[in-house]
Amino acid sequence: MAHSVLLVDDERFARTVYSDYLRATGYEVAVAEDAAAALEALRARRFDVLITDVILPGSDGLELLAAAKQLDPDIEALVITALDRVDPAVRAMKSGASDYLVKPVTPEALQVAVQRCLSTRALLAENKALRAHLQLFETCQRLAASMERDKLVQMALAAVASECGGRGAVLLERTRAGAVAAAGRHALGDAEAEALVAASAPRLAGLSPAEPTVLPAVEGMGVPVLFPVTDGQVVLAVAAVIAPAPPTAERLGGAQFVCRHFGLALRTFGQLKQVEHLAYLDDLTHLYNVRFLDLALEREIQNGRPFTVLFMDLDRFKSVNDTHGHLNGSKLLVEVARVLKACVRDDDVVARYGGDEYVAVLMGIDSGVGLKVAERIRRAIEDHVFLSRESARVHITASIGLASFPEHTRDKAEVLDLADRAMYRGKRSTRNVVYLASKDLPPAPAR
Repeated sequence: MAHSVLLVDDERFARTVYSDYLRATGYEVAVAEDAAAALEALRARRFDVLITDVILPGSDGLELLAAAKQLDPDIEALVITALDRVDPAVRAMKSGASDYLVKPVTPEALQVAVQRCLSTRALLAENKALRAHLQLFETCQRLAASMERDKLVQMALAAVASECGGRGAVLLERTRAGAVAAAGRHALGDAEAEALVAASAPRLAGLSPAEPTVLPAVEGMGVPVLFPVTDGQVVLAVAAVIAPAPPTAERLGGAQFVCRHFGLALRTFGQLKQVEHLAYLDDLTHLYNVRFLDLALEREIQNGRPFTVLFMDLDRFKSVNDTHGHLNGSKLLVEVARVLKACVRDDDVVARYGGDEYVAVLMGIDSGVGLKVAERIRRAIEDHVFLSRESARVHITASIGLASFPEHTRDKAEVLDLADRAMYRGKRSTRNVVYLASKDLPPAPAR
């Protein structure tokens, strides 16, 4: 029997394209143009998957998702969002959506997402069938709902160890350098955890993603058992457990069941972090936005580490728009973002503050070094030929204000304000200059 899908989108073209592709791949598809029509369809029958746009006429996808979950708690939901609408997608994931897609949606991405939703639905159905394992089911539900990675890892390792009769466990992941390291542990000391990592690491390369691997007993430690934590056929991590003896098939099955949910939770957590990351990006330049800048400043001040803020404004940018048009003006802003990123380190934060204004937070740098970085940025912008691909060959300069924590202030808002004042002092003088903050500078004009 074909899986049933309810597709909700107010754009007729999108409904036609998405539904035609899903039907061609074997799904039974019903369509609705708004939330009211979708709810009528949901009341009339059950669907396996609900696909809805985040923004709907007269309502939104979040309200529809909540109503659909009330009618059928087992329905899986997939939300479709635009890049500038990622905040509702975050809330949808927290409210029970299984996945999200960012427009434009390709047929291949839609197929993969629907299949993932169906896999999740099948897994939850399997949970309900295992009435004898109610406690296990509740544990797996808590894993799926956990949005804090450290708590998720601790909860999952404790459950895996308990299911297979182990006395402790570690979560093994590969670092960027390719080494195997413990990303979390349960009920093991440093020495035992290191011994378990050493015994398990050589066996990870040939590990089957479909089933656990029982290793030979290690004297003084016990029997290491490796459980792949997967998303489909992709191994995300490995839960290594120390058991007193080789576990029974039933115990292995229970622990493996937990790991399957653990994999789903890790995948959901990764997607949530990814979509939250999009919420902190400027749509045009893909630099960070003001929201992330505020978080970064708060974090650094709480940690007490020194940093320097550069507040930058392009000189006479309006003339670029007037001469070359707003489209080319936007392209120039993107080019400026690339120049700025090339002038700072990966750990530094560069944000678009608004319009043609940018802010850089230089981590662990005082005003002396900050002045050198600011001068490097000023020269890089001055020397760069912008819009050369558009055959415009535009030259532009920037005025830069600088303030440092804790040298100039210990207050988050004030360090940004002081840098802003310094920047405007430079614009009122010669422009194309770096100016150091001082508290006697007049306030910057209101924006």
